[in-house]
Amino acid sequence: MELPGLAFAVWMFICFYASVDGYPSGKIREACTSMIPCHGSSPQLSPEHAITVNGTEFKPGDNIEVHLSGPDFEGFFIQARDAEHLDSPAVGSFMLVDRRLSQLLTCGRTKNSAVSHTSKAKKKYIKVYWIAPGDAPKHVQFLATVVKKYKTFWVKIPGPIVSQPNAPSPTTPLHATSEAISTSHPVSYLSKPFNASGCGSMKFCIRNPSNCDPESASCFFLSFQQEKSSVFIEMSGPSEGYLAFALSHDQWMGGDDAYLCVNEDHHVHVSTAHLKGRNPVLDSENALEDVSWRLVDGVLQCSFRRSIRLPAYKWRFNLDGSYYIFLADGEANEGGLIYKHHRQPLITNGIYNVTGLPQDIGGSRSPRLMKAHGALMFVAWITTVSIGVIVARFFKPVWSHSFLFGKEMWFQVHRMLMLTTVMLTSISFVLPFIYRGGWSQQAGFHPYLGCTVMALTIFQPLMAGFRPSRHAPRRQLFNWFHWSTGTTARILAVVTMFLGMDLPALDLPDPWDTYTMIGFVAWHVGIDVLLEIHSYCLVRKVEVIEDDRVQILQSLTSAEAEGRLFKQIVLTIYVCGNIVFLTAFLAAINQI
Repeated sequence: MELPGLAFAVWMFICFYASVDGYPSGKIREACTSMIPCHGSSPQLSPEHAITVNGTEFKPGDNIEVHLSGPDFEGFFIQARDAEHLDSPAVGSFMLVDRRLSQLLTCGRTKNSAVSHTSKAKKKYIKVYWIAPGDAPKHVQFLATVVKKYKTFWVKIPGPIVSQPNAPSPTTPLHATSEAISTSHPVSYLSKPFNASGCGSMKFCIRNPSNCDPESASCFFLSFQQEKSSVFIEMSGPSEGYLAFALSHDQWMGGDDAYLCVNEDHHVHVSTAHLKGRNPVLDSENALEDVSWRLVDGVLQCSFRRSIRLPAYKWRFNLDGSYYIFLADGEANEGGLIYKHHRQPLITNGIYNVTGLPQDIGGSRSPRLMKAHGALMFVAWITTVSIGVIVARFFKPVWSHSFLFGKEMWFQVHRMLMLTTVMLTSISFVLPFIYRGGWSQQAGFHPYLGCTVMALTIFQPLMAGFRPSRHAPRRQLFNWFHWSTGTTARILAVVTMFLGMDLPALDLPDPWDTYTMIGFVAWHVGIDVLLEIHSYCLVRKVEVIEDDRVQILQSLTSAEAEGRLFKQIVLTIYVCGNIVFLTAFLAAINQI
């Protein structure tokens, strides 16, 4: 018989609450209705285990001895149901023989109406007693689900029918339910990799990097080709664990229609799922046809066909609608259990109808707001603040006699660069909150340090507004606070950028990002040390111990001219170097 759609819906719903590892403790009340373990694969067709009883008739209150036996198995689930209405609730109650191997469960309103295992320990034989209730139907059939191992199980293995005395024969004969619920289609092996021919003209394609060749070992590829009332789908990418794509109404994971190709012991299992929050709840693959796969040199490929509309399946979206499309990859264990993807999924920049006009598009693993956040922070803390600090520290004597808008040039340049830093940091600071809609619990220390940097960035110009006059007694104290606050902010900003570069929402290429940031820090410290050494040597040079005051002044004037030229050359080189580092980071952000 066929398993009703309601049972599938209930099963998929309860899977979210069940552990992804199944039910090793045997407490499987969530599966009372469907008797299907949430193991993400289809049941086997031909049962290896058998249910036997010690009689064929019963009267209310009788005890029927029930046996389950066969090759080694880890888990089991036994119920008795109305033989003419097998989708009805469990009937009667059970009594245990060996509490080490079995335990009683309550399904629905009937206490002790099911029996299950107590652990994953292997067993060959289970014996229990079924107690017939006073309101028992005329015919009762015993059913069992048996789990040999995680991915190998049989659902609703039919057992004997026991009847009340003089009851007429059942009107509905029982078929093997394991065959009825498993409508999986044959799976074949792909003989050659996919290709991009027809992308944008005959089929809708998503490629990352853009325009990459799906035969390449670094290309993520997803295509949709409409064929009458169905769509043929191809998916490939570098992964030895799993590949998955999802259709979503927004750019957030949750409530989405997902499809997974999972490497299980060098065989690829293709299944459908729906996303409860960030967690995929696997279900039967019987909505998919023409399933094929290939796993060669670390590249996983799978293809399948599904109907454009599947009204019988609650969680399947209509393919003639418009959706954001996610493409993710990650690791899976030998049993096919998938782990969270280690980087941000590829997400299309807009909503698309895969059965509409064929297109050949790319996507991004980083949302635009997060890209803007990273870019503005790099501009602020790699260029404007670094150059501003160098100018204030080493160019006072060089530009002390040059004025801009009524103030010394070094001061105006320094103030302009620092105010630009405050503006860029403030704009960048709010972007993650707009994107996340609040505080992120997934970003570790990065947001905490970012808030500290933002606070110091605002405090620094406010403190500068109350700067004492040059010869005031508190000027030295102000200088010390101003320097220490700025230095602390710069150090924390660099640490925060180090942490932020590898977060999933940005995730710059690793280890390139770390080495490049280390290179920038070394570049800045090197220039700073060079200018400090130069200033020290300049001071030593003008300390000419002579009695002739004119000679001292001449030496000082010559040294100042020489120092001015050297510092201007170093500043030019420094600015160019910072622009090179900034360009490298911005180019990397643009590529993700």
